[in-house]
Amino acid sequence: MKKVWVVGLLVASLLFAGTAFAGENIKIAVSVWLGYAPLYLAKEKGFFQKRGLDVDVVVINSPVDRRAAFAADRIQGFATTVDTLVMTAAAETPIPVKQVLVLDASHGADGLVAKKDIKTIQDLKGKTVAGQMGGGASYFWLNYVLTQNGMKLSDLKMVDMRAPDAGAAFVAEKVDAAITWEPWLHRAKATPHGHVLYSSDKTPGIIVDSLGFKPEFLAKRGADVKKIVAAWNEAIAFMQSNTAEADAIMAKFSNLTPDIFAIEKAGVIFYGAKENKDWFAAGGKLAATSQRAADVWYDLKLIKNKPNVADLIDASFLE
Repeated sequence: MKKVWVVGLLVASLLFAGTAFAGENIKIAVSVWLGYAPLYLAKEKGFFQKRGLDVDVVVINSPVDRRAAFAADRIQGFATTVDTLVMTAAAETPIPVKQVLVLDASHGADGLVAKKDIKTIQDLKGKTVAGQMGGGASYFWLNYVLTQNGMKLSDLKMVDMRAPDAGAAFVAEKVDAAITWEPWLHRAKATPHGHVLYSSDKTPGIIVDSLGFKPEFLAKRGADVKKIVAAWNEAIAFMQSNTAEADAIMAKFSNLTPDIFAIEKAGVIFYGAKENKDWFAAGGKLAATSQRAADVWYDLKLIKNKPNVADLIDASFLE
């Protein structure tokens, strides 16, 4: 799902010029995951501009590059999975970040594809499985699924590659299974040898995306962040009331046809103002998801200390 796409006329030289607080422009980095498409919709429909905001939605597909740009203040905010934001805050060189908005949850758009003779998670033991290692949503989700099924990562023969490459490797019959996302789930299912063994609709609330900013930026531009949240909520409402137009716009961001986008978005749950109040409730779902991520990363020794997840959540910008 996360392919390279240039948003508007923004070029790399513009992205890496300036500092976080220079001027009024705000850059929000995303990957081309359809769960982030409403940010592009908000940009294209003028929902940021009507609120007096100059916001650029910038595609940086690599989470490593996104974090590096965030650390260097080349971007002001970034959309990513909750588990990635937790790792960002708890890394050996931590980057302070607070989640201000829950964007979406994967509900079938991520999954594990496998050869047809692999019928259960336990059947993966000793098999060659392609997927991104060392962090990220795919790695987090795989570890969660294995644990729930009484297995561990060492039971598999892992091949480290990004999720789209993993999907392509499976379609080409180079591996026994792969952790990937749409459109590779559909492509794998269409092959003579493949099927979707397990997908994220069986693990609600595990792969969740949120929008994060540094505390320093929130202190200086909090009023603008509230407007960003409002623009997102307007985009979600527009999706519901003007589905065909919204799908056509967001399909461009996702590099898909509107028809394919409409099919694939069924695997994503988008969250607006009402749902965010539930997610951000004290001790609620966002806190639980963040804590689960901290526990998994700590157990895998990818972080040395668990963060206080309450410090990573700020509900004050919600409508």
